[in-house]
Amino acid sequence: MARIIGIDYGTKRVGLSVTDPEQIIATFLDSVLQSQTMEYLKNYVKREKCDGFVIGMPKNLQNKDTHCTQEVITFIKNLKQEFSNAYTYYEIDERFTSQIAEAAILMSGKNKKYRNTKENTDKVSAVIILQSFLEYKKNGTTNSFIR
Repeated sequence: MARIIGIDYGTKRVGLSVTDPEQIIATFLDSVLQSQTMEYLKNYVKREKCDGFVIGMPKNLQNKDTHCTQEVITFIKNLKQEFSNAYTYYEIDERFTSQIAEAAILMSGKNKKYRNTKENTDKVSAVIILQSFLEYKKNGTTNSFIR
């Protein structure tokens, strides 16, 4: 098997996570400036064998698109152009991931400076997105995420 990369797309920064090669657990990878994301991913997949990408799709409480949804769709389109059909692309609902990430960071006992650093929330959000996908995959329900 190969790794899967999780992406929490933001207009300023992008949180990135990655699975282990057996695709069992998600861990932090990095938080990068949005403008540097493609270059970072190109370099990463040169070093590590990857099967695909899981991208958090922003939706509101009524399961409707948000003001950020179109930007994420455009990002996915660019990702597919850059990396071709050699990878599988999944979208997963990212509602509440930032709030869950903030709560997880708070419960971890990290200091206030760490908790208030947005890059850390982005990374934890990316891990939550990817770990949620792995849970769906384990239960055999990932077909609804393929786009």
